[in-house]
Amino acid sequence: MGKKKRQQDADAASNAAEMGGNSYHIPVMLKETIEALNIHPDGVYVDCTFGGGGHSRAILSQLGPKGKLIAFDQDADAAANLPADSRILFVPENFRYMHRFLRLHGALPVDGVLADLGVSSHQFDEASRGFSFRFDAELDMRMDQRQPKTGATIINEYNAAALQNMFSMYGEVTNARTLAAAIVQERSKRPLQTIQDLLTVLEPLAKGNPNRYYAQVFQAIRIEVNEELAVLKEWLEQLPLVLKPGGRVAVITFHSLEDRLVKLFLRDGTFSREADPIYGHSSASPFELMSKKPIEASAEEVKMNDRSRSARLRVAALKEGAK
Repeated sequence: MGKKKRQQDADAASNAAEMGGNSYHIPVMLKETIEALNIHPDGVYVDCTFGGGGHSRAILSQLGPKGKLIAFDQDADAAANLPADSRILFVPENFRYMHRFLRLHGALPVDGVLADLGVSSHQFDEASRGFSFRFDAELDMRMDQRQPKTGATIINEYNAAALQNMFSMYGEVTNARTLAAAIVQERSKRPLQTIQDLLTVLEPLAKGNPNRYYAQVFQAIRIEVNEELAVLKEWLEQLPLVLKPGGRVAVITFHSLEDRLVKLFLRDGTFSREADPIYGHSSASPFELMSKKPIEASAEEVKMNDRSRSARLRVAALKEGAK
C-alpha cells in the first residue's frame, strides 16, 4: 500500500471517528439528528437502521441508566457493531416489523424513532454484496441475505413489462423500455448473473453520464429486491401506534422517491393528497412538523462525507390525542 493511499485511509478513519461512526458507515447529520430527537435521559428510543451504530451510540450517550434503545437491522453484518451496553436491545429484523417487536418486548410507547434510509457505506463498499457497479460480483443486492430474491432473480425472471415498470418507477430511467427489451434479449442467450453481465447490456444504452445511468439502474433493482418503498410506507403508518404524544420521529432520506413518501405522510397523514372541493387541501396528519423544509447536511459535512450530499432530514412530533 502506498503512502498516499495510507494517508487517505487514515483521513477517512479520522473523519469517521469525528462524526461518530466507523469504517462500516459514517452517520449522516449526526448532530442535527440527535438534536431533533430531543432525547430525554430516561426515555425509550428506536434506531430502525442500526448499521455501523453511529446514531445509536450518540443516542446512548444522551441516555441515563434508566434509558433504553431498541435497534433494528436486517443485515447480519451489522450485529458485529453492537456496543457492550445493557441499555440496548438489538432486533435482527426489517424495521417494517417495528410495532410487532416493540409490543413483543413491552417497549410501547416510545419517546423517539430514527430511520436512516438507504444503503450503508459497508454495503456499497463490500464488493460481494453486489450493490455497486464499481466491482464485479454476483448480482445480489439483498440487505437481508436470508431472503431468496436477488438482483439476478429479477433480471433473469421478470418479463419485459415488469422490468420496464421497475426501471421507470424506481430509477427514473428514460429509456426503460429499450433497456428492458435489451435485457430480455441478452438473457435468452445466457443468464445474467454478475454485475459485469449486466454492465455489458447497459454500456451501449447509457444516456449522458454513464455512471449516473448505471446508478439509476442499480437503484431501481435494489429498491425492488428489498421492497424499500413498500417497507417505508408500512413503517410510516406504524409511527402513530408506537410514539408517545409529543414523541419525535427523524427520517433521513437519500433520493426523491423516499423523501416524497416521508414528506406526504408527515405533512398530510396519507400518501396521496386529495383536494377538498370546498376548502381545498386539508390535512389530517397526526404529526406536527418541526420544520417545513428538510434539513440538509452542512457544506463542511459534505466535504468530509460526499454521501451526505443528497441526504434530507425530516422531523415531526406526534400531536396530542393523535392515534
